[in-house]
This record gives sequence, C-alpha cells and structure tokens, in this order.
Amino acid sequence: MDQLKSFIYHLKAYDLVVIAFYIILLLIITVFHSRISYWLIFIYIDFGIIIMTLMLAYGEEIYSTRFWRTIHYWYLVPIVYFTFKELYYMIEPIRQTDYDWLFIKIDRFMLGGDPTKFLQSIANPVFTEILQIVYSSFYLLPILLALFLFRKKRYLACDYAIFSVVFGFFVSYLGYFALPGIGPRFTLHNFAHINQELPGLFLTKYLRNIIDTGESIPPGTINPAALVQRDVFPSGHTMITLIVMYLSVKLKSRSRFFFIPVGILLIFATVYLWYHYVIDLIGGALFMIFSIWIGKHLFNWWQEVRGKEKFDYDKS
Repeated sequence: MDQLKSFIYHLKAYDLVVIAFYIILLLIITVFHSRISYWLIFIYIDFGIIIMTLMLAYGEEIYSTRFWRTIHYWYLVPIVYFTFKELYYMIEPIRQTDYDWLFIKIDRFMLGGDPTKFLQSIANPVFTEILQIVYSSFYLLPILLALFLFRKKRYLACDYAIFSVVFGFFVSYLGYFALPGIGPRFTLHNFAHINQELPGLFLTKYLRNIIDTGESIPPGTINPAALVQRDVFPSGHTMITLIVMYLSVKLKSRSRFFFIPVGILLIFATVYLWYHYVIDLIGGALFMIFSIWIGKHLFNWWQEVRGKEKFDYDKS
C-alpha cells in the first residue's frame, strides 16, 4: 500500500486531471457503448493514456532530467487534441440533439438580433484576414505562456499554468456534452458561401480549411453540418484565452503585453468569423471563472497531499 501511495504521489496536478477525466470517459463509453463507434478501441486507448501518464510522472520524479521534464510537459499537447477528437465519436451519438435554437433565442433576446449578422456590416477582407490569423493561433497561446514561464525557471508557476489550461479544456469538454451545438456558420449563414460572403486576403481560406479539417469537415465534405464537431457551448476559445490572459497578468509576466491584445482580438473573432454565438462567449467566461476558482483549490490540495510547495501568485 505504501508503495502504491508513493507511486501515485509522483503525479502532478495536471496528471491527476488527465487520469480523472479519462476515467470519466471510460465510464461514459461503458454505459453508452452501443451508441459509440469503435468503443472498444477507445477503451484500450484510454487505458493506455492513463498508464502512459503514470509512467511519465514516475519517470520525471525518479530521474529528474530535463528530458523527462520536457516530455512530461509536452505529452499534454496531443492529449488535449486527442481528447477533443474522441468526443467527436461520443457527443452526437449520445446526446442526439443540438441546442443552436436555444443559443440563437438567447442572443436575440439579449441583443435584439443575430450578432454575426450585425458584424457582417463592418466586415472587410483586411480585418477578416487579421482575425482569422489570430483565431488560428489559439492553441499556441497556452504553449507560449508555459514556455515563457519555463524559460524564466518559474517551474511551480509553469506547473500551475499548465494545470489551469488542461483543467479548463476538460471542463469545457463537459459543457459540450451538456449543450451540444454547431454554431452560426451553419445555422444563421450558408457555410458553403463563407469564403464569398466573408472573404479574407491570402491566408484566410487556407486557415479555415485547416480548422474545418480539425473539426472533421475537410473541404468537399457532403452535409458538413451533420458531421462537424459539437463544440460551441461554452466557447473553448474564449475560456482558454481568458485563462491565459488572466494568468499572464496575475503572474506578472511580461507576456501579458502580448496576450491581452491578441486575446481580445481572438475572442472578438469567434463571433465575427461566425464560429460562435455571443452566449457561447458568456458561457466561456463563466466556465473560466469557475475553473480558475476551483482549480487553484484542487492544485494546492494535491500539492499538500504530495508534500510539495503550494502555489501562490505573489511567491511563484
């Protein structure tokens, strides 16, 4: 028993989140396996991810080399995206209902109309190009924050930032289960005409194709609205970007002078580019507040359990 505890205590807080979330996924797959394609493959893969997480944590703690520390950080990047894609095979067949009608109704109640249509009146190719580039940089922002902190050897702050981002992603994924949706580019606009109605300059079309492919609708997909990822509410782009902005300010990192303006543009782009409703942004902000509040308590609780230093913004 003592050896098992010692092994578990090698886990960092973000490892614990990964394992806990994959246990949740395993339970969901077990209950709804009759609706999920490739369910048995996902069970094997998810068990493998849990084991890999345990081994990476053990390796860094035992060997304490830069190699193990680097691998232990970077494994989270593919894990976050793989988890996102695994949900593709789970949310639609399990939930079988989209809630875009509700999001549209709330937006119209709050704002008197459809925000994406309001913004179309101020659209121009230069602005669209800039916003599409910024929107496409989303996954780079948390990576850059971690790199800035790691470079300054602020290892505890780096661990906490990584934990906060990973925890935030997984909380947003639970939101996708609760209220699936596909977004205004399918419901309020003609997705097939987006490059004509909201054109950019040089990169916009190609960046859109990359993003669409990542959401399981590569160019030429027939009936993309039926196949696209259900990932509208809450806006993960808003939630994670706000977490990065907040942490860069609270940690007094110089990177805040980059993240704040880029983050504001990115959040605006989620509506301007027809990816999200305004209520998605509000949901993302509320989810961000929740995840930051509870996340710090969870992080420090696990640090205390492991006998490690607790995180404090002013001392880290």
